[in-house]
Amino acid sequence: MVAFALSSTLEVEAEDELELSGAWKLSLLSELRIGTVGVVESLDLPGEIQHHLMHMGFVPEARIHVVRRAPAGDPTVYSIDGFEVALRRETAKGIRVREYEAK
Repeated sequence: MVAFALSSTLEVEAEDELELSGAWKLSLLSELRIGTVGVVESLDLPGEIQHHLMHMGFVPEARIHVVRRAPAGDPTVYSIDGFEVALRRETAKGIRVREYEAK
């Protein structure tokens, strides 16, 4: 409720502070463009699927490269830990990532 009561000037200042502090905007793995690299933040999937993906390397701080999409747009092939995995859009929507910036 307090955030809605702030004036637009304060909102801009708050956004600037977030950018300067290095805060990341989280997105879904399914939203990343081909050729982008993301870093896994969290998985929000049914238990069995989540455990299976974690065993394949989908763990927090793992880097994922979006390799290619099927001609119809689903599934998408991701590269993680040296191998490629094809995930359907519905599964990729359950994985939160942040875009990776090389330092």
